[in-house]
Formats: sequence, structure tokens, C-alpha cells
Amino acid sequence: MFRDRAEAGRRLAVHLRKIIDEAADVVVLGVPRGGVVVAAPVAAALGAPLDVIVPRKVGAPGEPELAVGAVALAEGEEITVFDDEVIARLAVPRSYLEAEVLRQRQEIERREQAYREGRAPVPVGGRTVLIVDDGIATGMTVRAAAEAVARRAPKDVLLAAPVAPPETRREFHRLGLRLEVLETPTPFMAVGQFYLDFDAVEDDDVRTILRRSAPA
Repeated sequence: MFRDRAEAGRRLAVHLRKIIDEAADVVVLGVPRGGVVVAAPVAAALGAPLDVIVPRKVGAPGEPELAVGAVALAEGEEITVFDDEVIARLAVPRSYLEAEVLRQRQEIERREQAYREGRAPVPVGGRTVLIVDDGIATGMTVRAAAEAVARRAPKDVLLAAPVAPPETRREFHRLGLRLEVLETPTPFMAVGQFYLDFDAVEDDDVRTILRRSAPA
């Protein structure tokens, strides 16, 4: 469906330029790591500054890839989203959730410092904020990201990705979240299945993209 993240970003940029007012004061926030690669051509096409928003998945005990929640930070405040049904089904202890949220908070802080390299976060107050990822599965991490951004008084928040399952799109609509995607295929097993090249993106790649996008 997509050759790689850069191509997906260029295609997403074409779509977003059609729906975002040219006069809007836009900030693009990429979700590291892969979402930053997609976000870069979007920011360039919109003439918008590029920054990061770093949500983190809270994995199940013994199954870190199974999300039971997600956490993001809003100026130091923890914003959490949990799947209460899965937590109840797995009988996940509250103590585990608290410890895992703390661990992910520390990783968020580490990544933000590493990616920005001393630069201040791009202000989002009163602006249209576009949160971009390379794909959305359950959507927990981007939901946490959207809620964290909403605490910083933006004018509007819009989520965007090249691909997401149709049920996630419907759920976001039910929750009142604006989501723009290019493709909603089914069955949907994993984001990577829709890319020919889905190689890992490293911290250095994110730093390089942000450096290139930073104001001179």
C-alpha cells in the first residue's frame, strides 16, 4: 500500500493540504519514532514547524506488546488512557499499572530531551495541532497524545496517519476525535503489513529530521 514512510508522508500531505485552511496557524507533531518520518513531509508541505509528541504504550504484564493503556505528558502532567475491559480480563494489579506508568514517564522525558537537543517545545496554544503517526492500530497512544495536547490550549487538534483499521476510525469519531487517514483496510493485523519498507527508525534518525526542520 505504501513504499515507505517518506512516500506515505508525501501522500498524506497532499490529502491534508486539501482539508486544512491555508490561513491556519499549524503545528505538526510527529509520534516517534516512525511517525516523525511521516510528519516531516507533512510539515514541509504545510509550511508548519515540526516537533514531537511522545506517548508511550503501557503493556500487559508478561506481554509488553499487548496494550492495556498509554501515557503522555502535558507540561509535566501525566495523561493516561486505559482499556478497562482488558485490565479487568487480565486482572492487572493497580500497583503494576502505577509502576509501568512511572517507567514510561521516565522514558518519555528521556526521549523528549534526546530529540529536542536543548530546543524548547514548539508552542501549541491557540494553534491548529496536527498529530501524525505512521499508522494507528488500537489508537491508545495517539489518544493519550491528543489529550495531552488538548491540555495546552490549542485552537484545534487533528490526528492523521496513512493507515488505520475502520473500527478505530469509528471509535475515534464516537469519542469526538478528528482523524484523517488515507486507507482503512481490513483485516488489519499490524501497521507494518501495509509498507514494503518498514525498517526500524532510530533515535538518531529522529534527531536528524528535527534538526533539519528547526528554524535557522
